[in-house]
Amino acid sequence: MEKETKTGNREQFGSKLGFILAAAGSAVGLGNIWKFPYLAGSNGGGAFVLVYLLCVVVIGFSLMLMEMALGRNTQLSTMGAYRKLDKRFTFIGVIGVVAAFLIVGYYPVVGGWSVAYFFKTLIGELSTSNPETLGGIFGALVSGTWAPIFWTVVYMALNVIIVIGGIQKGIEKASKVMMPALFIVLLILAVRSVTLPGAGEGLKFLFAPDWSKLSGQVMLAAMGQAFFSLSLGMGCIITYASYLGKKENLVSNSLNIPAIDTLVAILSGVVIIPAAVSFGFEVTQGPGLVFVTVPAIFATMGPVIGRIFGLMFFLLVALAALTSSISLLEVVVAFFIDEIGFNRKKAVATSSTIGIIMCIAASLSMGAWSNITLFGMNIFDFFDYVASYICLPLGGMFVSIFVGWFWGKKNAYDEVTNEGTIKFALFDVWFFLCKWVIPIGILFVFLSGVGII
Repeated sequence: MEKETKTGNREQFGSKLGFILAAAGSAVGLGNIWKFPYLAGSNGGGAFVLVYLLCVVVIGFSLMLMEMALGRNTQLSTMGAYRKLDKRFTFIGVIGVVAAFLIVGYYPVVGGWSVAYFFKTLIGELSTSNPETLGGIFGALVSGTWAPIFWTVVYMALNVIIVIGGIQKGIEKASKVMMPALFIVLLILAVRSVTLPGAGEGLKFLFAPDWSKLSGQVMLAAMGQAFFSLSLGMGCIITYASYLGKKENLVSNSLNIPAIDTLVAILSGVVIIPAAVSFGFEVTQGPGLVFVTVPAIFATMGPVIGRIFGLMFFLLVALAALTSSISLLEVVVAFFIDEIGFNRKKAVATSSTIGIIMCIAASLSMGAWSNITLFGMNIFDFFDYVASYICLPLGGMFVSIFVGWFWGKKNAYDEVTNEGTIKFALFDVWFFLCKWVIPIGILFVFLSGVGII
């Protein structure tokens, strides 16, 4: 592998497919498998889904293309990219790195839960359809001391094994295995779900809009989910795009990745919502939908079939979490490589050590350290709040402002069309969105997230 340095040769993805699967894996995460179904269930189903799809098309594609253009143009990770283009905007890169650090400090805790649930399903610990019992099992795991830390370390070790291999031999190679596996499992579960008795009512709830459910809050929830689901505003896409060759078609990549991400989210809704309706469970359960309601659904399928589908589902959750978290770890690793001058092994060791320390604090904050609060929140919730509701929307908004108002139309055109060699008929529309519509839209998400509106 070529040494990655600030000024030396930069390792690149070996194929277009490898990049698309890795970048799509970055976007596909717990937000798709866990958050989308419960938000759809809690916000009226079809109306929420329709607004979500609209936001993905308008905001998701546009921001994805912006970040790809900046990353490939500079061949640097997020801080270096802005410093190279305009030193005044280095702070946008700082926001992205801070967001990645914070998410690496709690996301592996949730990833650890998914691995733990896979093994709990394997040994039959979840073989009950009583939501209260399952709620107790989940509560005991979350608030425990050593068990969640153990599973977090196991999960982080998987991240380290992949990321230390570099771009082609690590992230690209793993993504080519994990993403197809994720889709196969998801499709099998979706087919099983829609063939259950009464599943049609669940599909109707998910896809037939009830316009009476549409409200400003539902629209903001859909916009926020579309934005956060695509891993935008935190430097992941800029960092991955910095490993791209100059001949890659950024426009088609920026269409493919949100499309894959959205397909996973919709299929996850198809897996969970119809099954919940079929077995008489509430789809408005909220965050407990995956870790409490879904195990209860599988338990009603019988001891053998239920366990098989349960294992497949939590394998799916773990894979989705892993494809996303390796990109977050790579943002931090790239920071140490590009900004501090570490080699990859030292950068991975440093990043994962910091991440584990933060994860231990985040995990304990839901149990033994629950009395320690920051601005009224435990450590886990504080990391999540600052990253998701402050850093990501601010990062995305400033990316859009920078591209639309400072980098300029000519620079943007030259990069996204490969110096005019790739046709992009909607360039003027895209640039108008970058300059005006998206910053305002994200500002509303930000103000909603911090409780101002």
